[in-house]
Amino acid sequence: MIIFRYLGRELLSVTFAVCVILLMVLVSGRFVKYLANALSGEMDPEVIFAVIGYRIPGFLELTLPLAFFLAVLLTFGRLYVENEMSVLKACGISERKLLGYTMSIAACLALFVGGLSLYITPLGVDKAETIFTVQEQKSELDRVTAKKFYSLRGDKGVTWVGSVSEDRQLESVFMSATQAATDSSEGSLIVVIADRGTQNTAEDSGERYLILEQGYRVEGIPGRFDYKITHFDQYGTKLAPPEELSEDTVTDAMATKSLMQSTEVEHRVALQWRFSIPIMMLVVTLMAIPLSRIDPRSGRFGRILPAVLLYFAYLVSLNALRGAIEDGSLPLSVSLLPVHLIFTGLALVLLFAEQILASIRVLLKPSSRELKS
Repeated sequence: MIIFRYLGRELLSVTFAVCVILLMVLVSGRFVKYLANALSGEMDPEVIFAVIGYRIPGFLELTLPLAFFLAVLLTFGRLYVENEMSVLKACGISERKLLGYTMSIAACLALFVGGLSLYITPLGVDKAETIFTVQEQKSELDRVTAKKFYSLRGDKGVTWVGSVSEDRQLESVFMSATQAATDSSEGSLIVVIADRGTQNTAEDSGERYLILEQGYRVEGIPGRFDYKITHFDQYGTKLAPPEELSEDTVTDAMATKSLMQSTEVEHRVALQWRFSIPIMMLVVTLMAIPLSRIDPRSGRFGRILPAVLLYFAYLVSLNALRGAIEDGSLPLSVSLLPVHLIFTGLALVLLFAEQILASIRVLLKPSSRELKS
């Protein structure tokens, strides 16, 4: 038990450190993407952290297998470099027993990853999808706050209001927009100033309009003096329809029970993918043990790069097979199981490589009778 606690502490501490680094990379990349959506007016800045929070289980589901894979490589590599592995073998702790210790820890983590993949991640994605749906239903004026300039969709202009009441009544409205140039006319600038403004929705078409009251509309080309100034009691302008956010997460947001009951190919493959993540955790752990065998003089990082390439080959193969089945290039009966079997076989070959080579040498070595003859 002392060796098990020692090995478990080393593996879990390195896994935690690597997982935190990978999560920071993924979260920062997604934060930049959502921040760009917020700057373009497609979503409120206030919901960015909520969406990222709901997506963290999905990030953790993908980073934990890689983090534990690297933890096994680094921990066992250190044992070989510092000759601790030789001491353990001298004390009767074989590599097979260390493999059993490591696989037991990997099994616990695989259960945790399975819980994330099958239950927690779909729930978080569903919550994030709900936020995106609410954002898509909002118009440009729903995001406006008092005394701040906001860009109109498509960079067509800006708007500013002096105050906003609780029922979204606008006071002291300023709007500036550009009119695109045509073959018969040059592009012009349109400035609208009004005392009040309200947002109305057409009952028949659902289109949204901004109704301004008591103001002026100024249209002209900057640098010229032929401006058209119009005073109005009521002025209506059509608002741009909400743009859909680039988030295709409908399948990922479905509950695992719903995927099991569905007969669609995309849903069946998504279900197989959710079961593949915990399986991959066990397979990559099995691969990491033999890949960590290194010469103490070569350093503990000698096989990190080829091992990581092998890990990503595993992941890319799963994604490629999933895409082929979803596209109809391969039948659903193929499933993702062949990829797991191939890499499991590769892991077993690497694990028992020394025994296999020894058996081959025995078979190829000439017998005593052949030598006498």
